[in-house]
Amino acid sequence: MLDLDLTTLISRLIVLATAFSVHEFAHAWTANYFGDDTPRLNGRLTLNPAAHLDPLGSLMLIVAGFGWAKPVQVNPYALQRRSPAALMWVALAGPMSNLLMAIVAALPLRLGLNAAYAVYPGNFALATVSELLYDFVFINLLLMLFNLLPISPLDGDKIADYLLPPAGKDVLAKMRPYGPMILMLVIVGGPYIGIDLFQWIIFPPLRFLYRLLVGF
Repeated sequence: MLDLDLTTLISRLIVLATAFSVHEFAHAWTANYFGDDTPRLNGRLTLNPAAHLDPLGSLMLIVAGFGWAKPVQVNPYALQRRSPAALMWVALAGPMSNLLMAIVAALPLRLGLNAAYAVYPGNFALATVSELLYDFVFINLLLMLFNLLPISPLDGDKIADYLLPPAGKDVLAKMRPYGPMILMLVIVGGPYIGIDLFQWIIFPPLRFLYRLLVGF
C-alpha cells in the first residue's frame, strides 16, 4: 500500500500535469522554431498533458517521486539544415523549462509565504500551499539535473555531443546504443554495489540550487 500523504500525492499530480508537459512542450516548441515540424505533426506542440504523459512513467512519479514522460520525436537532419546547434538547443529547452518552473514556484516562498504561515501557524491552506511549492521546486530541479546527464536517451547526451571535442563525441557515439541499459543498471543495481548516481552526482548540485531558490 502506498505511503503517500494527501499533500505529497497532490504535488506529484501537479508535477505530472505541469512540469512534465511543459518540459516536453519546450522540446517541441524549440524544434518547431528551428524548422522541424515533426513534433507538430505528432501532436506534441501542445501543453495538454494527455499528449505527453507516459503511463508507466506517470505511475512511477506518483509511487516513487521520480518518473518520465513520452519523449518528443524530432528530425535531426531538418534541425541541422537550420543550424548545427539546433539539436542542442532543442535538448536544452526541456531541462531549462524545469529550472524556470522551479524559479517561478520558489518566488512565493522567497516573497514571504513562510513568514505568513509563521504568523498564522494554524492555517492549513498556507501550510499546504507551502508544502506543494517546496515539492514542486524539488522535483523540477531533480528532473532538470537528471536530464542533463550525458547518457542517451537523456537530453544531456545531445547537449554534450554538441559541446565536446571530436574525441568526446566518439566516446558518446560508442556508448549511445547502450545508454538505456547503462541508466537502468546504474539506477537500479548501482546502490547494491555502492554506486549511487543520485547521491554522488545529482543531489549535491540539487541541494545547492534548492537552498539558493527557497532560501535555506
